[in-house]
Amino acid sequence: MQTLRGSFSALVLYDVAEQIRLDTLRSLAGMEAPPREPVFKHLAPDYVRFERPPVVEHLGSVSVSAGEPFQARIKYFEYGVVSVELRLDFEASWDELVRLSGRWMSEPEIERRTSEMVRGCLERVRSALVDPYETWLNEDYNIIHVREALDDQGQPLTASALLADHGRHLAQIVRGEASALSQSEQAEALQAALSYYPCDLIVAGWVAAFVYDTPEGAAPAIQLLEYANTQLLEFRHYDEVLTRVLNNVYRMLGHRGRFLRRWKMAGEAERLNAMRLDVRELAERTDNSIKFLSDMFYARAYRVAASRVGVPDYRNLVDQKLEIARELYEVMVNEFHQARAFILEVMVVAILVIELIDVFSRR
Repeated sequence: MQTLRGSFSALVLYDVAEQIRLDTLRSLAGMEAPPREPVFKHLAPDYVRFERPPVVEHLGSVSVSAGEPFQARIKYFEYGVVSVELRLDFEASWDELVRLSGRWMSEPEIERRTSEMVRGCLERVRSALVDPYETWLNEDYNIIHVREALDDQGQPLTASALLADHGRHLAQIVRGEASALSQSEQAEALQAALSYYPCDLIVAGWVAAFVYDTPEGAAPAIQLLEYANTQLLEFRHYDEVLTRVLNNVYRMLGHRGRFLRRWKMAGEAERLNAMRLDVRELAERTDNSIKFLSDMFYARAYRVAASRVGVPDYRNLVDQKLEIARELYEVMVNEFHQARAFILEVMVVAILVIELIDVFSRR
């Protein structure tokens, strides 16, 4: 029976503020400036890095309800996202790994413990937060990293052998399923498989990803998977903000027959446009937080991972709502101009009436 060695990582991400001042945070927490990340295992240009590397704080060992000792660390991103990782090493067969992964993914204690850790850590660095949110959106994601998988001759399994001989296990792992999947679902789950060298493999799914590589080789892939989930969380936040703003605008426009409301359109339109520009700026800052070269392997890996977790879907929703906001801004400005033109016309008529009254009164 083949023994797999690796680690299971549960990532729980929270959108806690509009921005985190990383320099202030490092000063408050007494941490050194991080190196430029990620560190790729093959040649990559220097600018393929985080523009502002996230700050990482190691929290030691924690236990969940099952009693396993997870190693915890927290990562702070400049655009207001905090990511907690709980990592546990394992040695298991393929069937055991499928069962263990399914159990860890459905462990409710993980989210409770990570929430407690985030609140405790943020209390120490609250002054580094810009416009902290009262309620937090969160996302969870799981990464199963296998660093050692040998064949019957004791040689490392190749990516092609993994897909051919253990495709059903990989599909179950990335779907978090304890039962075997149909052939069509296995094929769909494995469409997101990428490999650079013969003995490495990334399979990204909606709730989890499987990474087969050395610890050094897997590190950048894991970081990019985490980054994709931070983007998903940010675009979910922008989507909610725009939904609330547009609902308020729709209610106001529903009473546009009232003259005073039409007269207030200019101020409301300016607020809507300011919000639209703010969201656009924040979205671009999130997009530009890491740079890629278009034909790089990790750029492709990121696009596949982002597509799997739903980043393009939420990005499209945000873009559509930004376009709706732009159109509503134009409608509101036109409404204001019409109200102002009506006032001017009334004033002109009033002046003419006053002059006519004055002329006839003199006669």
